[in-house]
Amino acid sequence: MPLPIRPRRNRQSPAIRALVCETRLSPENFIYPLFIQEGTENTPIESMPGCTRWSLDGLLKEAGEAHALGVPAVVLFPRIPDDLKTPMAEESANDEGLVPRAIRALKQALPTLTVITDVALDPYNSDGHDGIVAPDGRILNDETVEVLVEQALCHARAGADIVAPSDMMDGRVEALRDGLDAHGFTEVAILAYTAKYASAYYGPFRGALDSAPKSGDKKTYQMDPANVREALRECAEDEAEGADMLMVKPAGPYLDVIAALRANTTLPIAAYQVSGEYLMIKAGAAGGWIDETKVMMESLIGIRRAGADMILTYFAKTAAALLRA
Repeated sequence: MPLPIRPRRNRQSPAIRALVCETRLSPENFIYPLFIQEGTENTPIESMPGCTRWSLDGLLKEAGEAHALGVPAVVLFPRIPDDLKTPMAEESANDEGLVPRAIRALKQALPTLTVITDVALDPYNSDGHDGIVAPDGRILNDETVEVLVEQALCHARAGADIVAPSDMMDGRVEALRDGLDAHGFTEVAILAYTAKYASAYYGPFRGALDSAPKSGDKKTYQMDPANVREALRECAEDEAEGADMLMVKPAGPYLDVIAALRANTTLPIAAYQVSGEYLMIKAGAAGGWIDETKVMMESLIGIRRAGADMILTYFAKTAAALLRA
């Protein structure tokens, strides 16, 4: 066949495929979400096989092993005892609480590890929402933002490198930036959950932290899965308010949103491969239907290809080990 153009010439060997590869995956692209709890026990999470709620000692070991494999950052999610949960989430700003103690321990043991903290009220709120709930069931935006600022300052005092507001309240990025700067924390960065969707993929995570809403849902503050232009509006607002990085959550079902943000901002973009995405791969592999390792790596390269600079993934340690091998 007289074909002057044969794309297969660029696929004919591993060496040539490596030379023309457009998207690369590295342990440095990963942020490792880690669950923590009070006490000395490490508790396997039934809804997320392979994941654990760590004690502080267990956290240091797990984070250290991931960091040794090249993973540069972890993000912390606490399981708060029920007796510390209140309607106003006061425990979220306790300087001696679980998260501040975990930050201090990590920074002392692993000074080169970047520590990111979740800023939201659902782990601390007796109503299970990301914000303060009014008597009529409304989520109060401005009152919530005031508490979020105190929470972020608590994390900054403990040594957090990056705070990541996941609450989706309006105006919280500007309020956090102003609050951090006013207290001398000008170098603490903000990773804004810019496009966090009201997704059904979060179910296993809520089981891990016992943080599901006691009533209602999160659709008045998290985004409609049908919308992408709205994500661009959120992107513009967060960027103008002083966000240092932006996030899309979930990742896999929203690759078009990642690509849309990539085309409309110069800020770094993170994407969160959430618990439901993780569990589907785990369950498919456990049933013998898919190859867990191959699907895991393909899913991660797909998120990178869409435009994500960073990926929050429960596979971070496993994938880093494979890439280092």
